Amino acid sequence: MTHPGTPGYAAAARRAATERAHPPADPTADQPEPPAATVPARPHRRPAPQTLRRRLLVVIAALVVLVSAIVGLVSVAALHNQLLARLDAQLVQATDRAARTLGDERDEREEPDEREDRVPLPPEGAEALLRIPGQPVGAIAALATDRAVVTFGAIGEEGEFIDPPQAVAPVLASVPTDRTPVTIELDELGEYRAIAAPTDGGYSFVVAFPLADVNATTAQLAITVAVVALAGLAAALALGAVIVRRALVPLDRVTETATLVSELPLARGDVELPEEVPVDDERTEVGRLGTAFNRMLGHVSSSLSARERSERKVRRFVADASHELRTPLASIRGYAELTRLHGGELPPDVLHALGRIEAESLRMTDLVEDLLLLARLDEGRELRHDPVDLTRLVVDAVGDAQVAAPGHDWRVEVPDDAVTVEGDASRLTQVVANLLANARTHTPDGTEVVVRLERADGVGAQPGRVRITVADDGPGIDEGLRTTLFERFARGDASRSRRAGSTGLGLAIVKAVVEAHRGTVDVRSEPGATEFVVDLPATA
Repeated sequence: MTHPGTPGYAAAARRAATERAHPPADPTADQPEPPAATVPARPHRRPAPQTLRRRLLVVIAALVVLVSAIVGLVSVAALHNQLLARLDAQLVQATDRAARTLGDERDEREEPDEREDRVPLPPEGAEALLRIPGQPVGAIAALATDRAVVTFGAIGEEGEFIDPPQAVAPVLASVPTDRTPVTIELDELGEYRAIAAPTDGGYSFVVAFPLADVNATTAQLAITVAVVALAGLAAALALGAVIVRRALVPLDRVTETATLVSELPLARGDVELPEEVPVDDERTEVGRLGTAFNRMLGHVSSSLSARERSERKVRRFVADASHELRTPLASIRGYAELTRLHGGELPPDVLHALGRIEAESLRMTDLVEDLLLLARLDEGRELRHDPVDLTRLVVDAVGDAQVAAPGHDWRVEVPDDAVTVEGDASRLTQVVANLLANARTHTPDGTEVVVRLERADGVGAQPGRVRITVADDGPGIDEGLRTTLFERFARGDASRSRRAGSTGLGLAIVKAVVEAHRGTVDVRSEPGATEFVVDLPATA
């Protein structure tokens, strides 16, 4: 070992400090220890919102508790002070009697030599003070000099004289001799109220009364106040709950009416709003809320009625216009075909013009037919309700699509037995044909299109339903277009449209026809996978 003062001590100290700052690497530790797995932090749960009824009850309870606490504290403090003042008066009276007993109070006309002849300490000691009439059980009296107790005693439970523990003597001797009552703590006997006064011959006497009765009476009052406060709190909560519930009944009516309105199909059709909320008194807060809510219902009802009248006019106009346009379009197409049947040779440009007239008249006829169909569905016209074999319908539709677009890879998956639904066969054929036309138009050649027909009895599906799925592995549908895909005249963007010519009504007709059959239609799409799913109620 190197000791301080030796030549190598400083160098050894520097080496030790260096090793502490940079400990040598452990040759056995070849691989670093993997980091400890971190415990994922639990998500912070927001407390449940407090209802208005609960907040009012909490406020009522808080007010009752606050008032009860204030009244109880004031009552207990007032009683304690009153009892303490009464005990202090008894102490003062006992002090006066003790002073007369010990000869502390003299007639001022006495001569000084007569005062000196008075014996300052009675031969009975402290018992002379305890024999004074009116001393309670547990009273302690002591005679002291120079902060030391000369003699002391106490009154027992049966009125006999007993000797207190010696440990209380220093506490009694420490009481100031200014005739002022003070509270002292006697370890084995409890709290006492004590008073001390001087007497002749350098002596002083101490009289102490127990505070047990005062403390017991105060504690009893505190317990009584607490029990009464708890009973009052329970009664206030019960009564407050009834009052708050009755006061919030109009608000519950507003809530029920608002819930009924929120569940109504306000998007379309003639909507009949519920009756107005009954208002008891418009001068109250809840009454003003009900009045404002009724006024809002009136505005909403008039707005919905105006909208419905406007939509009816538009639907009627579309239906009438579509119906009236069918005849001139048929005439245009007929005259174009009649011109082709002319015996003479027509110039090529005339033939081309006639061909374009026929093509555009056919396209215009399809558009008018689609608009007329949508207008009739909007008016709620009943469809046919015949048994429809979806198996044959899907197979035939896929066959037609394969002839129309041989560049696509068409596949069909149907069950072995027939799947039947109740509905309009021509309209359901149009649904499947429009979905296949949408896949054919908006995907490039070589795209695989799979059409599945199945009974939707699997997990998460409603029993008694039939599902038609048209899936392709094309480029997918843009996310911004999915929300408006089934609206009228909705068109795909350039990245999805392979060629023009779509009217934008095909998917709108699909949705309208499916909903008319009490079904649903949905789309799920991502690059390389697009699915249109149609759910229809199956025939029992």
